[in-house]
Amino acid sequence: MQQTMEIQTPRGVVRGVLHPANEARGAMVMVGGAGGGTHGPGGSYEELGTRLQRDGVTAVRLEFRQPNYLEESIYDVLSAIKGISGWGMDRVVLVGWSFGGAVVISAGAASEAVVGVATVASQTYSAGAVGKLGPEKSLLLVHGTADSVLPVDLSRYLYERAGEPKELVLYPNDSHGIDLHRSEMLEKLREWGLDLLLNEWSR
Repeated sequence: MQQTMEIQTPRGVVRGVLHPANEARGAMVMVGGAGGGTHGPGGSYEELGTRLQRDGVTAVRLEFRQPNYLEESIYDVLSAIKGISGWGMDRVVLVGWSFGGAVVISAGAASEAVVGVATVASQTYSAGAVGKLGPEKSLLLVHGTADSVLPVDLSRYLYERAGEPKELVLYPNDSHGIDLHRSEMLEKLREWGLDLLLNEWSR
């Protein structure tokens, strides 16, 4: 089950697709690249949201109001986090693809509710806040080694400048959309999110 969602903000309405889970205590917010959209790399976000929903985690596929505008996109993510907190969920993880990687790194560093940030084929421009995430927030970096849009060395650069806990996952010969290892990426993001949002409660 999924439904459209709207969050009213002083800068306009932030829209997205919600995969609500009953009695969820945590949520994953996913954002796309410079072109916006709610589909993610290779159209993977819908399937990831559906899987998380079955696991008891609410997922949000967020649409940027002004794609490719960093400050406004960060504002959109922070607005979504605030909305989620109002639904009774105080643990959030963020996933961003390409341009969206810089967005979730910045938003993650700015929000106390965020316990993890994952990027897929991230840019490094405006991602300087990566060094402010640890140790309270886990970082996962995913990249294809044959990415011709944003080279894999960008994620290596971010990894070197990040504090622990952090993880770098490279998919051999894969592209910007992680087309060859889509299923592996989906399962990695799912397990990473569940560990932070559900398993932490029992520790």
